[in-house]
Amino acid sequence: MFSTAGDPVLRLRTFVIRRLLLLIPVLLGVSLFVFALTRIAGDPAAAYITEKMGPQQIAIIKEQFHLNAPIPEQYYYWLDGVVHGNWGYSKVDGVPVTTAIANHFPATFELTLVSMVIAVVIGITMGTISAVRRDTAVDHSTRMVALAGVALPIFVLGLIMQYIFSYQLGWLPINGDKDVQGLYLINAPSWFLSNGTTSPTGYLLLDTIFHNDWTRFIDALQHIILPAITLSFSSIAIITRIMRGSMLEVMNLDYVKTARSKGLPERVVIKKHARRNALIPTTTVVGLSFGGLLGGAVLTESIFSWPGLGRWSAQSTLTNDWASILGFTLITAVIYVLANLIVDIMYAYLDPRVRLE
Repeated sequence: MFSTAGDPVLRLRTFVIRRLLLLIPVLLGVSLFVFALTRIAGDPAAAYITEKMGPQQIAIIKEQFHLNAPIPEQYYYWLDGVVHGNWGYSKVDGVPVTTAIANHFPATFELTLVSMVIAVVIGITMGTISAVRRDTAVDHSTRMVALAGVALPIFVLGLIMQYIFSYQLGWLPINGDKDVQGLYLINAPSWFLSNGTTSPTGYLLLDTIFHNDWTRFIDALQHIILPAITLSFSSIAIITRIMRGSMLEVMNLDYVKTARSKGLPERVVIKKHARRNALIPTTTVVGLSFGGLLGGAVLTESIFSWPGLGRWSAQSTLTNDWASILGFTLITAVIYVLANLIVDIMYAYLDPRVRLE
């Protein structure tokens, strides 16, 4: 809820605390729903059972994970484990779920960050130009690109990008499992050791910048650019359309007309008066898009063999790895809620008239 009265700092603090507390019932609801689906889909013990196990070993596993208990009791023990950092065991990676998430998160985060930078820069620029040159050839071309971004499936765009820029032109490398896995240090922490680095963070672009390893930075950028462009395409389309509509609305307001009547250059009017206010609704789209891409870049990561959370969740689904699926769902819910919170705070920052309550 928004208000214009009272201490703005105190209201902002109260709003943030309230939203963080609301995170608890949201996550409980998500976990309960997904937990119920995993029990309906089949035997949850199947994720831990191999062909070499005998009846006694299977019984031990079911006893260990409380899988013979009533469903409410199973949920209680699973939730208790989540609170204490025990999210189960990832069958796909052969490590605890929390470790698997920590291993795959850097790849997804950097991919999402690069794709959102591309989407924001191109989307805001195209939307602004399209609004300023309304009903011209530039405007029509921009709207066609935005329409294509919404209509074209990600997996089709990804395959087209690979075919053109990797197979035909040979400009960019084709990401393979070992190639990208080695880059992101999931199974190859010695990637930096030749340069004297003994404590990489796992965030590849960040590590290469901090250690002035520009050769490997360029190499990493070449691997990430195609999946990042593919992932950003739909966001570019949405941001462009929202920005164009907001700019058209703002440019007809009185304060923009007043700025023009004072003789200010059109460039100054657009940049300092119109675009800042047009960014307010665009900010919401950008924030939610970032949260969505960070939590669910499944198709893009699968097509480009990118070792992130999306590809890991897809592999977990194919192998009925319910512990990993639940962990991925919870981390995605957290990302969405935090993205909403950040968007609301930025909304108040961009519009001084609004104060959070």
